[in-house]
Amino acid sequence: MDIKITPTKLGGKLIVPPSKSISHRMLICAALCDGMTHIDNLLECMDSHATINALTALGAEIKVKNGSYDVKGIVNPKKTAAVDCFESGSTLRFMIPIFSAFGCEAEFTGRGKLPERPITPIIKPMIDNGATFETLTMPYKVKGKLHGGKYYIDGSVSSQFTTGLLFALSVLKEDSEIILTTRLESRPYVNITIDCMKQFGVEVVETKNGYFVKGGQKYQPHNCTVEADMSQSAFFIAANCTGSDIELANLNMNSVQGDKAIIDIADKFKNGGDLSIIDASDIPDLVPAIAVMMSFWKKPCRIINCERLRIKECDRLAATTELINDLGGKAISTENSIEIFPVEAFKGGTVRNYNDHRIAMAGAVAATRSTGDVIIKGAECTNKSYPGFFDDFRALGGIADVISV
Repeated sequence: MDIKITPTKLGGKLIVPPSKSISHRMLICAALCDGMTHIDNLLECMDSHATINALTALGAEIKVKNGSYDVKGIVNPKKTAAVDCFESGSTLRFMIPIFSAFGCEAEFTGRGKLPERPITPIIKPMIDNGATFETLTMPYKVKGKLHGGKYYIDGSVSSQFTTGLLFALSVLKEDSEIILTTRLESRPYVNITIDCMKQFGVEVVETKNGYFVKGGQKYQPHNCTVEADMSQSAFFIAANCTGSDIELANLNMNSVQGDKAIIDIADKFKNGGDLSIIDASDIPDLVPAIAVMMSFWKKPCRIINCERLRIKECDRLAATTELINDLGGKAISTENSIEIFPVEAFKGGTVRNYNDHRIAMAGAVAATRSTGDVIIKGAECTNKSYPGFFDDFRALGGIADVISV
């Protein structure tokens, strides 16, 4: 589906959709309970449905009613399972160790760019502690049962591997320790994991070089609500910095989401703070929105520590650079950074998003400060994380017409 956006400012009140990161984690915590958990405001998107399908394959019972989810925890885990992770890196990297914690022999498949996204950091620590990988490329076939012990892991590729291990180790009988052999990138996402686990009664202790997880803990079922997604709010916050006037009604200013950093960045943008260098090591998902926003700052801005963007749904660093340049801005990227130069307005053009939801949404925001129409190719890719994005965009006064299906 291709969409043509006619430039116009946005305005009005927006209810930001639920957090995808928290939706994944609350579903998992609920499935690890002995009992029933009720979840309100869960994000409905392809990625969350991938996690629902995986947990169901392991033995959880998940039902939706009136937009809310009832999750009956895993009582009798399945011995074998086939798990389609769709295009969700979170689902794949979380579920491989979780299934092994239950001793479930599983085959993991996926589509799009997911088969190319690495899982290398998780393989050796799992093999050292009871798991067997029959294949090292997708479809991944994993057997054996994890036991307590020391799990040495490279944290530089993705924090998702650490999150997957935290969930897995928390259901083992024995104590375990995660020992990071490198700096942990995107640490705030692990903080979200630990916060969700704590809400369900499970404690994780941070150590000098990682995390200690006591064995024999029990997840406690309870009613919970998923808060608004800071990473999705970033696109509309960026639009506000480029001339729109949107009220974001439901943000939790005390959130542990690392992408809350967009609020501070926008405040500096508006009030003369220093944004000449922005470190993206803990906020990689914000880079496309920030790049659009910084095209209208007073001087050049360099966004650093972006190397992991090259192994997202696409080479997101290259795609962000291309987005800015194709629409008439100016951006130059290196292996691990992107420099944005100020312009008065984008000129319009075509956004090739490479099936990356965040590139498509950044392109729509860029169109609000453009002198010509912007075409978003393959706009349906937003279904991965924000199916209602273009509906919300139109509700705020945006002009987004479907020109081909």
